[in-house]
This record gives sequence, C-alpha cells and structure tokens, in this order.
Amino acid sequence: MGLSPTDMAHLPVSAQPLEKDTPFTFSCHGGLNCFTECCRLLELALTPYDLLRLRRATGLSSTDLLEQFVIVEDSEEEVFPRLYLTMVDDGRASCVFVTAHGCKVYHDRPGACRAYPLGRASMHRAPGNAEEHYILIQEPHCQGFFEPVPQTAESYCLDQGLAEYNRFNDNVASILKHPQARRGKLLQPEERELFLLFLYDLDRLRIEISGGLIPDMTPITVQEILSKNDEELLLFAIEWLRRRLFA
Repeated sequence: MGLSPTDMAHLPVSAQPLEKDTPFTFSCHGGLNCFTECCRLLELALTPYDLLRLRRATGLSSTDLLEQFVIVEDSEEEVFPRLYLTMVDDGRASCVFVTAHGCKVYHDRPGACRAYPLGRASMHRAPGNAEEHYILIQEPHCQGFFEPVPQTAESYCLDQGLAEYNRFNDNVASILKHPQARRGKLLQPEERELFLLFLYDLDRLRIEISGGLIPDMTPITVQEILSKNDEELLLFAIEWLRRRLFA
C-alpha cells in the first residue's frame, strides 16, 4: 500500500526524503545497461488494485492468478495477510513477468513498479485530506539518474499513471491503518479469509455474492453489486470489509 510513516522514519541509505516539487533527473529505457535490474532480487508486495490490473493483463481469473503467481504470507502475529508476487527461481529472484525486452504486463504493472525510483506515504488528517510524503531511492546499479530528463515527484507520478493506483491504495489504507489495527487487533481466521476474498479475489467474491453466501445482502443489493465493474466492486468491497472488521 505504499510506505507507512514508520517506514519513512527508518529509511535505508539509498533512500532520501523528497519534496513533491524538488527536481531530480531520471529516465528508464531499454538502452540502459541496468535495464530490468530493478525487476530482480526483490520482494514485490501486491495491493488489491495491483491484482485487479494483473488479472486484466493476464486474462486469468483472480482465483487462478492468486494460485499461480502470488505468495500469501498469513502469520497470526501479523494483523493482516501479506501478498507478494512470485519470483522465478533463477538464482536472481527475477519477476515472473520480466523478459530481456522488458515487462510482459507493462501497461498493467504493479504500482510499486510504476513508482520506482519513488516511494510514497499517505497520511489522512481528515476525510478527503491526504498528506503525501515521498522518498527517492537511488540504488547503485541504476543508471537512470544519469539521464538528463527533469522530473519532480509530482510530475513523475502523473507521467506514470499513479493517480488511480494511489486512489485505491488510499481507500485500502482505511482498513490497514484503522485505529483498531494500529492498536494490534488480531483478526479471527474467518476474518482473514474475508480479507483475502474481498480485497484480492473479486471473481470468487462475485460467485459467492451471487450464490447468497455473503450475509446481510438483500436480492436488490446483490443485483446492484453484481452490475458493478471491477473498480466499483473493489471500492464496495473495501467499504464492506472495513465495516465488517471494525464495526
């Protein structure tokens, strides 16, 4: 979901705070010697909106996508399950979608890939009032910083199409950063299943709603929900889950 304020306070040496209008130079393209190096030796955490886009790119159902390309780490000591993209066992932990010519799902690549070399944290002081903070990650292997293309955090995010990703991630943050979660509330097993179902498995969610397996939904509500597109369904799922977990 992006960086938390705690993450921002414990940055590695390669990452430095960046104001949204502070200029830097960067460009990534196939002519660089380091091309696709950032797609290897990484743990790529996936957001619900990342899964929605990858599902669209691969043509797989969300259920099949989870089974084939996603690792779910679900520890009872963590408040929420964590989902990561599977890496190829090639000795370099390469992304399953990377090739010598670049990313096979580039148009629908995850938000963390779009944002690189930026990181973003969002803090909500009040409804509709989000405070954004950025970091710039300058890894030694990356040659993109030597490209004379002027950027700012604000312009780079716009160019990379991150607004839609951030919109959904900020909505999910209402669950991940809920006061009860911050106080260490641990979910029951059935609640952890609901977390994965509602946020990451929209195809199975549609099936369960259609089959009347989700409680407290009238036939009219079910019909209305099933008429929603994927983005609308995900926003509904986030709100429903937040109320269910923290009522």
